[in-house]
Amino acid sequence: MSVLDPKQLAFRNAMAHMTAAVNVITSNGPAGRCGITATAVCSITDSPPTLMVCVNRNSALNPVFKGNGRLCVNILSGAHEDLARHFAGMTGVAMDQRFGLHPWRDGLQALPVLEDALASLQGRITEVQEIGTHSLMLVELDEISVQERGDSLVYFSRSFHRLPRPCQAA
Repeated sequence: MSVLDPKQLAFRNAMAHMTAAVNVITSNGPAGRCGITATAVCSITDSPPTLMVCVNRNSALNPVFKGNGRLCVNILSGAHEDLARHFAGMTGVAMDQRFGLHPWRDGLQALPVLEDALASLQGRITEVQEIGTHSLMLVELDEISVQERGDSLVYFSRSFHRLPRPCQAA
């Protein structure tokens, strides 16, 4: 592991204060089936619906996503902290076993879609930019499903937190 310079350390500490939604990004295809926990997901535009997903270039899963050319962003609910930990590699559970711990369904072209995700966004990678340590993948969405119940799972100050859904006015 390399030593961080003061600016890199300050950047990482600042980013720890940026609350972010927790997602499991999944893929399936000729390069294999995989999933990874990620917070570096951002909406780009709704015309056409497009997201940006960032994956570390040193991740063994980076070439799997690129090789398959398709992915699904599963936005996790507050009940999915254990799933987030498994797909982050924090528990030592093997990749194939991770998919057996929660209910999944096959989406478009057999993409793994988490049954009870707050939302699942399936699409194809249309562009990849390599910037520093990460690959920025632009994903044009083909299928979007949303649930209207459940709390959110967020990452803040280097740990997971459950964020309750606001009460709806009657």
